[in-house]
Amino acid sequence: MTWNDEWAAAATCQKSRPDELFVRGAEQHKAKVVCAACPVRAECLAEALDNRIEWGVWGGMTERERRAVLRKRPNVTSWRNLLAAAKAEHLEAAHAETA
Repeated sequence: MTWNDEWAAAATCQKSRPDELFVRGAEQHKAKVVCAACPVRAECLAEALDNRIEWGVWGGMTERERRAVLRKRPNVTSWRNLLAAAKAEHLEAAHAETA
């Protein structure tokens, strides 16, 4: 599986009501469960981080969690590039283990 530029169409949350992902408090944990097995979680997270989206659960992270990541890594200019590279490395390592 490689980076998916048409990620929104493949997102698990497409089967959910949009307001289920834009909640507050403990309800955010339920929203994050939707993201847990999503095949395009990294792409979704990159979208939120690169565009500084300040509401909702994206890529399995709440707005508070995303703000913390942005503060910790202020020099990242493209989360898409960073996460795409990390995803490729992970898949390559997983493939090497099974070979």
